[in-house]
Amino acid sequence: MTYKETVAFLFEQLPQFQNIGSKAYNGKLDNIIDICELLDNPQNKFKTIHVAGTNGKGSVCNMLASILTQSGYTVGLFTSPHLLDFRERIRINGEVISEQYVIDFVQNNKAVFNKIKPSFFEWSTALAFDYFESNKVDIAIIETGLGGRLDSTNIISPLVSVITSIGIDHTQYLGNTLEAIASEKGGIIKPYIPVVLGEGIEVLSVFEKIASKNNSPLHIASQNNNQPLSSLKGDFQKNNVATALTVIDLIQETFPTITSRSISKGLRSIKTNTGLRGRWETLQNSPKVIADIGHNVHAIKQTVKELELETYNNIHIIWGMVADKEVDKVINLLPKNATYYLCTPNIPRALSATELEKSFAEKQIKISFSSCSEAYKAAMKSANSNDLILVGGSTFVVSEILHDFFS
Repeated sequence: MTYKETVAFLFEQLPQFQNIGSKAYNGKLDNIIDICELLDNPQNKFKTIHVAGTNGKGSVCNMLASILTQSGYTVGLFTSPHLLDFRERIRINGEVISEQYVIDFVQNNKAVFNKIKPSFFEWSTALAFDYFESNKVDIAIIETGLGGRLDSTNIISPLVSVITSIGIDHTQYLGNTLEAIASEKGGIIKPYIPVVLGEGIEVLSVFEKIASKNNSPLHIASQNNNQPLSSLKGDFQKNNVATALTVIDLIQETFPTITSRSISKGLRSIKTNTGLRGRWETLQNSPKVIADIGHNVHAIKQTVKELELETYNNIHIIWGMVADKEVDKVINLLPKNATYYLCTPNIPRALSATELEKSFAEKQIKISFSSCSEAYKAAMKSANSNDLILVGGSTFVVSEILHDFFS
């Protein structure tokens, strides 16, 4: 198979959660355990850091990978979802996995794996573990896909378990209270392995109980005035920096070439070292265009705070969402004095712009478009040089705009 055919096989024949939602959610670890045993358990042959959380886990993963890369180590990075190419999910020192490795892995394992019928994410996780082991990484930063306790990545024994934040999201799988969600994400806490908590003090008792049961030292990240700055924009990134630095403190003895200089430079060079995109990313100026993948109540509150710090004449917001989010609660947080360009992301889970418009009843100006690209073109045509254009509401909206205009 070609690379294109291989990725089509992964996407179409084995359901991808980001496209279809609940039908692709396995909710058990049997499959990933079985397929990794067939691969001789590569996940046990390199050091790892495991990162879960409602928001911020991608940023923290990339911060850790950048610092460790800057310190001279060979660093694997497994994150999701991707924005432009499947291979973005699996990197070593910022370089994406090769097309040929993806082709060979699928071709060599398709027959035996299909007896187990793994999901898209289980395939991806096994591929990442195999790739990192074959390339003898010094350490891999592993981001959970959904939740923690039953996430496919939760078969590793990391140096540190990290929970970045707790907010309401994916309630149909994780529960509809902060306590229930915290319990699911706290499922990555392993016996005697330290855990770092970024945010979530309101459910601290949940983590204390799980950590105590596992004899796992619990560390709470805290900001300080002397912590180095990150190249990721947004005031909300300060807490992610604090979380990453707390993890670095815990592993510094194992990785002695980490220095204050490599930490500072690593945090300033995240995009260069890891290729991260879509986190309060300025795509252009005049008019200024900012893209952010935040899509739940917790994240949108942060987005609105960042907008208040921006200077502009008028604001144009390109917005699309998927149907299984808290749509009304999210929209109620958005500014009223904006022009909204509502669009439908090109995935089965998308909420149509027409349906989305019903939730925008209290917003003054709103226009619906059949595609994200058409919405972006309309916003660009209307905006003046001193205006601000925000692209958001869903990872998939940001992905389409990046693909069509900024790839």
